[in-house]
Amino acid sequence: MNEGKPVPAAGPEQGASGAGAAHHAEGPTNGGTAPGGESGGDFELPAPAGVRPHGETDAEGDFELERPVVAGTGDAGHGLANPATADGDGDFELERPVAVGTAQEGSAGHSDPRQSGDAPDALDGRPRALHDPDPYNTPPYGEPGPWAPAPPVQHPAAASPHGAAPRSTPAPSDAPVPGMTAMPAPPAAPVPGGSTDPSGVPSSPSPWQNYDPWAPRAPFQQNGVALPGAEQRRRSGRKTLVLAGVLIALLSGGVGGVVGTAWERDGGIGEVRLPQAGKEPAGRAPDSVAGIAARALPSVVTLHVKGTSEEGTGTGFVLDGRGHILTNNHVVQPAAAGGEITVTFNGGQSAKATVVGHDTGYDLAVVRVTGVRGLTPLPLGNSDNVEVGDPVVAIGAPFDLAGTVTSGIISAKERPITAGGQKGDGSDVSYVDALQTDAPINPGNSGGPLLDGKGRVVGINSAIRSAGSGSDQSGQAGSIGLGFAIPVNQAKRVAEELINTGKATHPVIGVTLDMNYTGDGARVGAKGAGGGPAVTRGGAGDKAGVKPGDVITEVDGVRVHSGEELIIRTRAHRPGDRLELTVVRGGAERRITLVLGSADGS
Repeated sequence: MNEGKPVPAAGPEQGASGAGAAHHAEGPTNGGTAPGGESGGDFELPAPAGVRPHGETDAEGDFELERPVVAGTGDAGHGLANPATADGDGDFELERPVAVGTAQEGSAGHSDPRQSGDAPDALDGRPRALHDPDPYNTPPYGEPGPWAPAPPVQHPAAASPHGAAPRSTPAPSDAPVPGMTAMPAPPAAPVPGGSTDPSGVPSSPSPWQNYDPWAPRAPFQQNGVALPGAEQRRRSGRKTLVLAGVLIALLSGGVGGVVGTAWERDGGIGEVRLPQAGKEPAGRAPDSVAGIAARALPSVVTLHVKGTSEEGTGTGFVLDGRGHILTNNHVVQPAAAGGEITVTFNGGQSAKATVVGHDTGYDLAVVRVTGVRGLTPLPLGNSDNVEVGDPVVAIGAPFDLAGTVTSGIISAKERPITAGGQKGDGSDVSYVDALQTDAPINPGNSGGPLLDGKGRVVGINSAIRSAGSGSDQSGQAGSIGLGFAIPVNQAKRVAEELINTGKATHPVIGVTLDMNYTGDGARVGAKGAGGGPAVTRGGAGDKAGVKPGDVITEVDGVRVHSGEELIIRTRAHRPGDRLELTVVRGGAERRITLVLGSADGS
């Protein structure tokens, strides 16, 4: 018998004497009273959980005790409970419990109760705990007993899917004793969230049930996911390297860009070299301002005029290859009584010029230079084709700044203006049915060309409106965006007459107007100049039936509001043109048709 191990008495419940009497173990027992409550009979220790009679008696009538088992399987002869060994007195000695598995065929004469059908009813179809009850009542399960060994640790291994015996805890070193029968393996405990096959083995055990304390050390996995393999680790490493390379490239590019920008801005090391655009072709689009200016500048000249009492600067442009240049009358007026005119070309060459003809009423004059070859005349456009909003370019010498180019648009058409009139008798007043432009025009631009989008002359710059003053041709006030040009159609006719005859003709109605009339329209006076008739006998008005006192309100359907406007509308035509007038006489309107007459200009 082993010391420190309680030995339960064995024998029938009726009590036995002699060899069948109970012998007390050398250790403490669970009690000294038989289960039947008899005090004088044999003592029988209560069987611990998991211990049951085999159902057969030996030769002496004692029962064999089966030792408690732990779930698991093993090879033949291993993993079974060692049978109790009888001493010479017929008493049984219990061996310490060991982990047992399912006994296989030929295992030292032991049989599997599950195969033989001897399993108790308590085990059929009922789940059992992972640990068998402690038959020794050792701490923490029973009474204190520091001399008692600790209960075995069960290895919760599951059965193989194909019925192979699962791995079991190694059997104790005690050799099995024949005659003992192994306890059946307890059924597997149910796994939360999993299913159990008919054999009682969970089909999907939880990670905690698969934990093997005897297995080699491995990283703990609570979720049961498999660890990455070597190939996965290699791929993960490659991805990490690629990402690291991309980040390094981005950082390097950013740092390089900052450094390069700073280097370029500060000029690097040594002397500073500023960036500059390369050389481009000199040509420009023909319809651009630069293209128009490039073609027109060689034909534009600057006039310096000196008289006996005054001098001034103006602009002109070449009309033909013979040296005729068109400009304003007020530009050459200081030299009319024997002054001097010098023409300077765009290339810097200078030549003397003489007046061919001039006309105060149209404010136009033609001068001519001699001894100059290679002149390039400017092409003339058609002012009737001009529309409000068309782009225009003005070229001149404002404040003696030759070759100045400005641009703008046509801001209005048929704007009636009057200029001059310094004499007080009206003989030097100019009447212009002008084109209005916002291209900057200043003193010195007078007589210069106003060009359309194709570089053709559509007007001759003549007057500006200055702040605080009326129309002025020679004042020193600057531009406020209101410039006026003589339409080229009217200038062409006058220039041709001045070149051919030295004089220009004016279309006339043949009436004297009352310039002091303040009503709407132009009223015919009661008397003419010098006391003569207001309607010239045999003139265009007399032939059409115009009478003194008539008020002319329209010319060709265009409303006129003053005598100046009637003159301007009339001079916009040629002598011999037919006009239709609306006349108010005695409160009644009537329409009169007449043919314009002609008068010599002075």
